[in-house]
Amino acid sequence: MSIFTEAQSKAILDKVMALSKADETSARLTGSIDGNIRFALNNISTSGVVSDVDLAVQVSFGKRVGVATINEFDAAALERVVRRAEDLAKLAPENPEFMPIIDKQTYKPSPTFSASTAAIDPAFRAKVAADSIAPCREAKLTAAGFLEDGQSFVAFANSKGNFGYQTATNFNYTCTVRTDDGRGSGWVGRDLTDADAFKADADIRIAMRKATESAEAKALEPGKYTVILEPHAAAGLISFMMNFFDARQADEGRSFLSKKGGGNKLGEQVYDPRVNFLADPWDPRAPVMPWDEEGLPREKMPIVENGKVVALDYSRYWAQKQGKRAVGKPGNLLMSGGDKTTAELVKGTQKGILVTRTWYIRMVDPQTVLLTGLTRDGTFYIENGQIKYPIKNFRFNESPVIMLNNIEELGRPVRVAGDESDSVMMIPPMKLRDFTFTSLSDAV
Repeated sequence: MSIFTEAQSKAILDKVMALSKADETSARLTGSIDGNIRFALNNISTSGVVSDVDLAVQVSFGKRVGVATINEFDAAALERVVRRAEDLAKLAPENPEFMPIIDKQTYKPSPTFSASTAAIDPAFRAKVAADSIAPCREAKLTAAGFLEDGQSFVAFANSKGNFGYQTATNFNYTCTVRTDDGRGSGWVGRDLTDADAFKADADIRIAMRKATESAEAKALEPGKYTVILEPHAAAGLISFMMNFFDARQADEGRSFLSKKGGGNKLGEQVYDPRVNFLADPWDPRAPVMPWDEEGLPREKMPIVENGKVVALDYSRYWAQKQGKRAVGKPGNLLMSGGDKTTAELVKGTQKGILVTRTWYIRMVDPQTVLLTGLTRDGTFYIENGQIKYPIKNFRFNESPVIMLNNIEELGRPVRVAGDESDSVMMIPPMKLRDFTFTSLSDAV
């Protein structure tokens, strides 16, 4: 088994600490059982389970650091990995930004584990595939999708007596549905903690409807339009922007949050007053581990309040240099919104464009977070509160900073996967004015 108990994990980590001759030692033990099933052309193509456990040991002599990993845990293997890390540390140059290991911490557990998700078996995965494929076959549509599920644990310790342990589960499903002639495409995705909340036979209807309704796409002139971005479409741009909330980048003039003349825009109005971002590892809608990669405890903390930036990410080194308090890097991003669904936002729109997804997003200008990318899997023209007809996909050039200053209305937040392994987001559908489309794309 790849899921060690807390007692088993601590016993291994205690042995590592006892074996080390370094000035400081830290170790991280992780394990998972990950299942998946993939289907394409209305047939299952692959399915399997991967199980693994890894131990990473980091040691330091002064400011010289060495890291070694292993996936064996008998006495000889533990001795070997510790000595290897020590040997590497002695050969390494001094790290000018070296930070000592953290002191003993207190962690408040977060609800990252779901028994129903951990209990997923091959029969469950096969049923998800069957429930996705059967309606598409009947409607003469073609489905291609992927389900990933898993359970995992993380345990870590250091030579100052710090220790943490927690289990988690993950569940992520995506499916693309195409018309048989390839002219129409629809998509649906679900990222969940609890597998009991998932119904493939219901969710697949969303992708099927969009595939059917997008088949006769018309060309619309590029330009600035009122758009409704569905949560997954908006998340692609926002997750890019959040990478620039690093305090050091801002202080060194490498971010849109850099202030002219030096410093950063902490405390300044950067967005529309309706924009609010919060990090909270204990939020039951999108829970994450209560610590970051360095073992620093995460906190419930506002990041943007009423459009003002109120928190930046400080590494331990940069926090010490700037005289700030280092806290755990956020693992989730919770954006507030309203109560309306995407469909209700459409009903209140005189003229505009509905975007299902954004993809192939690339940076154009980091100083403004100007991004370029494409729409896909269902883009529609809205008139008088109704979907009038499908339109060809666009390339866009847009900054999420500008986008979040052009808000007309925000809907009800929905959970979507972020751009990091343990990152999740709650993002609302957004009605925005003056969204910039620069050219047409023939891809569906």
